[in-house]
Amino acid sequence: MKSHLGKNYSEVTEFILLGFRTPPKIQILLFLVFLLLYVATVVGNISMITVTKMDSRLQMPMYFFLRNLSYLDLCYSTVIAPKTLANFLSNEKKISYSGCAAQFFFFALFVTTEGFLLPVMAFDRFSAVCSPLLYPVHMSQKVCVQLVTGSYICGCINSMIQTSCTFSLHFCGENRSDHFFCDVPALIKISCADTFVNEIVLFILSALIIITTTNVILASYASILSTVLKIPSTHGRSKTFSTCDSHIAVVSLFCGTVFFMYAQPGAISSPEQSKIIAVLYTLVIPMLNPLIYSLRNRDVKDAVKRILHRR
Repeated sequence: MKSHLGKNYSEVTEFILLGFRTPPKIQILLFLVFLLLYVATVVGNISMITVTKMDSRLQMPMYFFLRNLSYLDLCYSTVIAPKTLANFLSNEKKISYSGCAAQFFFFALFVTTEGFLLPVMAFDRFSAVCSPLLYPVHMSQKVCVQLVTGSYICGCINSMIQTSCTFSLHFCGENRSDHFFCDVPALIKISCADTFVNEIVLFILSALIIITTTNVILASYASILSTVLKIPSTHGRSKTFSTCDSHIAVVSLFCGTVFFMYAQPGAISSPEQSKIIAVLYTLVIPMLNPLIYSLRNRDVKDAVKRILHRR
């Protein structure tokens, strides 16, 4: 027993993830749906990593970043999906306090890193379209590695701040989290401490990251659009912009769902809505990203054909 503000409370050593409150038959159906999404995510992203690594024609900055994007999608889905699948088949649905902290830390790390990697990819397209002669200098191998490393550092800083703020809260015996994984809004709701500062930190950090990265993306594509419109032929404009449309689709899906989830205070008070949005960015979007790039990118499709032909 410990004391907080003059009151005794039991120290929480584990959390119960309530997940989706549905009848047992529906739980089995949800298990199969989540399993299918996760398997598709693993297969799709590993395939994208393999293709961009094996094909000699895809050894360019764009595909180096795409390979890292697939790696991040694979990682943060793996942080969430296995435990969620196990909980669908379990009556207890427990996760230890340290396990919960670790799950959130790595989830926040990989998601935030992806949030910073997307504007890096937009800058890559800006350099390729608007400054093609200087592109080898702007996006040298050293610069690419530095940009990806910087994304991971920013992700790690945000993750450490969010994790330390959330798990420094007091949990006075209530350990039933209305979510299917350890996430800040759900944990804030069951804390017995004043969470005003935590909610402000969550909102400010999320809004700052989203606004900063979105502005870089918008500025990059505004310059790209201006350059593309100056190309005289319709075919030339279409061919140039086709190298960007996959990235635009991925950015729209990712930033839209993350903004809806974290950068608006209303998300903290709507758990069922939050769960649906969380499914989108933890499983659906990581599954869709390799499909979007493989279906809308001619170089990737050609690389897949060459690999299949060799085999």
